[in-house]
Amino acid sequence: MTHQHRNWVFGAIPSAATPALALAILLALTVVAPQSAQAQTYNVIYNFTGGADGASPLAGLTMDAVGAFYGTASAGGSGQGTVFKLTHNSSTWAVRPLYSFTGGNDGSQPRARVIFGPDGALYGTTTAGAGSGCNGSGCGVVFNLKPPTACKTALCAWTQTVLYRFSGGSDGGDSNSEVIFDRTGNIYGTTVLGGQDCFFRGCGVVYKLTHSGSGWTESVLYIFGLGVNGAYPVGSLVFDSAGNLYGTTYGYTDGLYAPYGTIFELTPSGSGWMQKTLYTFQDGSDGGSPNAGLIIDNSAILYGATTTGGAAGGGTVFDLSPSGGSWSFTTLYGLTGSGPLTGPDANLTMDAAGNLYGTTFADGTHGHGSVFKLTRATGWIYTSLHDFTGGSDGAYPNSNVTFDAGGSLYGTTTRGGTSSNCQGGCGVVFQITP
Repeated sequence: MTHQHRNWVFGAIPSAATPALALAILLALTVVAPQSAQAQTYNVIYNFTGGADGASPLAGLTMDAVGAFYGTASAGGSGQGTVFKLTHNSSTWAVRPLYSFTGGNDGSQPRARVIFGPDGALYGTTTAGAGSGCNGSGCGVVFNLKPPTACKTALCAWTQTVLYRFSGGSDGGDSNSEVIFDRTGNIYGTTVLGGQDCFFRGCGVVYKLTHSGSGWTESVLYIFGLGVNGAYPVGSLVFDSAGNLYGTTYGYTDGLYAPYGTIFELTPSGSGWMQKTLYTFQDGSDGGSPNAGLIIDNSAILYGATTTGGAAGGGTVFDLSPSGGSWSFTTLYGLTGSGPLTGPDANLTMDAAGNLYGTTFADGTHGHGSVFKLTRATGWIYTSLHDFTGGSDGAYPNSNVTFDAGGSLYGTTTRGGTSSNCQGGCGVVFQITP
């Protein structure tokens, strides 16, 4: 099994049905002995079949105002992935496919979350489709989905609109990250490829889509190269209250300057944006090669996770705090891994008390991933909420976790479950109740 993001960087895009392996390692500056979960209940609430519902979800879920969940599956449907809705009826959960990608101009292989835009539509990206560039499978799209206006049942497919098709050139290609919006409705995101350098495929870009008339216009805010500013931004972006953007780069292991990735800031400057590298990972106790993006709290402290490096072999959780005009990096916790490429692949989630939650791709007791909590205390207290066995409970989560109003956690796994239509299972949606 190979790590999906490393494959996207160095070779052809893997089959959408091939799960990803994560990276990882890191030890905290203040380590507290791990604790096992107390009074947590783990349930699989949906098993993907590999049919119309999809297979191998590689992202987390988005919840609407009435408690329904929306997500993407990277395979299944017409063979190129789906967008689905998960609803709870009495004691059961049901998935309804909203859209099935064809691999043509509409895109294929969605690997990021869909989110709600200011207009109530769902917005997302695909890593492939819409052309022959980027290893011959297309360079991906940015799209939205809206419910049909004339449908009189709940079973009608939603209407997809492609907002932008990447060419793989200076505009970028292969978007693995979810999009975000600014206060005026503009869209921002990252692509792993495109731009310049990196053996004619590009090292990735940060882009902006501006709504103009009936369409959208792309502008590239920053182009990465094989230099000190990093390469291959895999994760999503985040805004601070002043309108500055923050993100991470995965790095390039054969690169000379920032082989293990960076944390960067983009600041509006006149008619453009100014890039600044805030931290360069060394793949030591600090970790390296972050696939996840960043989250930010009310004090403008950034939190993230790495997939390699660290003293404990399973990736790291860190924060980056503004301090006197500069930034201070702290390793909060080093996760224990079972080998290379096992740590967190997705963004962390923070609760109202400031505790952090996340998943690891292949850490845990059984080597098939885990869901964990870091409780804010004098140090950070680690609690395993679930260690996946690789069987009916799921395997290899590439998902962040989402809270409902009652405090339960939800996420997906790329493999495992009860379906025999996919090698190793087609993946599950899980719930962890307090």
